Amino acid sequence: MNTVLHPLKQTAFEELPLGSIRPIGWLKDQLQIQAEGMTGHLDEFWSHVGPNSGWLGGTGESWERGPYYLDGLVPLAYLLEDERLIAKVKPWIEWTLASAREDGQFGPSSNDDWWSRMVMLKVLIQHAEYTGDERVIPFMTNYFKYQLKHLPNRPLAEWAKARGGENLISVYWLYNRTSEPFLLELTQIISEQTENWRGLYEQFPYWNRQTSFDHRVHVVNVAMSFKQPALHYLQTGNELDKAAVYKGIRSVMTYHGQVNGMFSGDEWLAGTHPSQGTELCAVVEYMYSLEHLIRITGDGYFGDILEKVAYNALPAAISSDWKVHQYDQQANQIMCTHAKRNWTENNNEANLFGIEPHFGCCTANMHQGWPKYAARLWMAAEEGGLAAISYAPCRVTAQVGAEKRTSAVVQVETSYPFRDTVNIKVELSSPETFTMKFRIPEWCKAPVLLINGEPYPLQAVQGFASIHRLWREQDEFLLTLPKQARLVPRANGAVGVQYGPIMLAIPVKEQWQKHRTYPPFHDWELYPRSPWNYGVELSEQSVSDKARIIEDEVQKQPFAAENCPIRMSVQARRLPQWTMEMNSAGTPPVSPVISKEPLEEIDLVPYGCARLRVAEFPVLCELP
Repeated sequence: MNTVLHPLKQTAFEELPLGSIRPIGWLKDQLQIQAEGMTGHLDEFWSHVGPNSGWLGGTGESWERGPYYLDGLVPLAYLLEDERLIAKVKPWIEWTLASAREDGQFGPSSNDDWWSRMVMLKVLIQHAEYTGDERVIPFMTNYFKYQLKHLPNRPLAEWAKARGGENLISVYWLYNRTSEPFLLELTQIISEQTENWRGLYEQFPYWNRQTSFDHRVHVVNVAMSFKQPALHYLQTGNELDKAAVYKGIRSVMTYHGQVNGMFSGDEWLAGTHPSQGTELCAVVEYMYSLEHLIRITGDGYFGDILEKVAYNALPAAISSDWKVHQYDQQANQIMCTHAKRNWTENNNEANLFGIEPHFGCCTANMHQGWPKYAARLWMAAEEGGLAAISYAPCRVTAQVGAEKRTSAVVQVETSYPFRDTVNIKVELSSPETFTMKFRIPEWCKAPVLLINGEPYPLQAVQGFASIHRLWREQDEFLLTLPKQARLVPRANGAVGVQYGPIMLAIPVKEQWQKHRTYPPFHDWELYPRSPWNYGVELSEQSVSDKARIIEDEVQKQPFAAENCPIRMSVQARRLPQWTMEMNSAGTPPVSPVISKEPLEEIDLVPYGCARLRVAEFPVLCELP
């Protein structure tokens, strides 16, 4: 009996066409710094994405690094409308489209792996949406016919098996534009051949730091995996598929979670110790997974995680000038040196700041973080509505209303996450009735919305407050999301401090010392120039009621150590018993901890501003 294939389920939100959202303010500055740094120049000095790449017809690297690089370079180029970067993109696109064979296969002939093509398909989708290139749909149609023919005898394996959800994203995109029935048959085969992440997360077995390789514990595979059951739900309609996503994230964070919103993985899942590493590839891939999860489910829970990762873990692993990066970051990171650490697998270079520390996947893949985030700050909601997914300065253009005949321009001006207020101006071609949804973060207990100066009651459902009304040509909102510092409990009674979506950390003054000449940006070790081993006087009441927050100007690069936009003043004492272990900060002493060292006033700063820091620290016992 033939299986009956049903159309895909409707997602809660839909992505706006790429190009609908343009960054402004500090977010545009962030992208411009990225363009001036490694992303805008990597192909000029790093041979893996240079002119001899297999994805340009050369004899060089022909697997994932070229596609990875394009996956961030393409949206960056078009978001900034940067002609120099667009000119860099075009040869890759033209070569890839011209590489299509008669049977539908494409790409370097020296490599027939399914995985690298999954990435390049995501690149082509972005290119098609930004440029309107009509060649992409027939190109992808022919390739997916090739996949349908060959997958039964050459199934997904290794990385492709672990990451089959990335393949589904592209097939779904094409199906939603062509309704070709064979694509549903293909999605079924891909799902059957992909690792059973739902089964894994329903009975999560990896409670401890892992000491041997398995694709199911590889940190980047895990970061990608969370969206796979939700993508499968769009085929099955089975609520258990969606439920597995929540179980998976909660299990991984329970046993491997870090205070920066990420989970450990210094190649493999590594436990909750704050000196274990987290790979930068995992950070950007987790962000991409969360963007899809909020689109599919409409649940603001995923938006809260997304902001926490974007505003902490992402900037922390990249130098403020975007010229070097880490492979592994640590929540408690007191020096970044060529030295043996307690990694599950990675080598002694893994937390240097450099061009290619440990392995080049992050050198190629790190570029997608900010551009994809910027492109998905808002999404389309039901019946021609709009939904604010994350808060950052941007300009959104969309068609709204049930018939989508009214043109809307939404201008978001804000210094969030460093400030509480988000100013939103809506310009319409004519009055229109539709729904606007505002994500209300879980940490915000008293949000305030003014519409044209008048208060409007807010009630969040699944993390979103919906406002359905007749909107006029020039309505204006002022959304205030008051932040309050709160403690995040960690092992041994230690704590982290969260302030809205930002984690605060004890900054350690940095001495940058060149480790290796690698023109033009080099590799660097970072040594501490100030103490790090503090216990802090904190309680839930003192941090929420008495915390002294100091605000400074939000500058062009707010994630630079010298530019911290906010600081929190606390009382602390040195803990001589807290020392290094294997070249990292040792296990935090059990709290409450006693110290007879002098009381000092120190500042906590945003996690993303401090390349050396302690983000998980003991709590002092009050001395008699």
